[in-house]
Amino acid sequence: MDANELRGKTPDQLREELVNLKKEAFNLRFQQATGQLENTAAIRNARRGAAQVKTILNEKAADAAKEA
Repeated sequence: MDANELRGKTPDQLREELVNLKKEAFNLRFQQATGQLENTAAIRNARRGAAQVKTILNEKAADAAKEA
């Protein structure tokens, strides 16, 4: 997902996206452990996506703290 798309979402939507990405990473790890994973890059993409969502959540929190 693009960073600009993520910045347009609300913090609640971002938290939901983060939960989905963490679940996806969990499922991909299980697939890898059982030898069923075909696309190994999917694990990397899920982890990076989660990190990107966390970064944007922190940016929004910092902006809210500055305004308060």
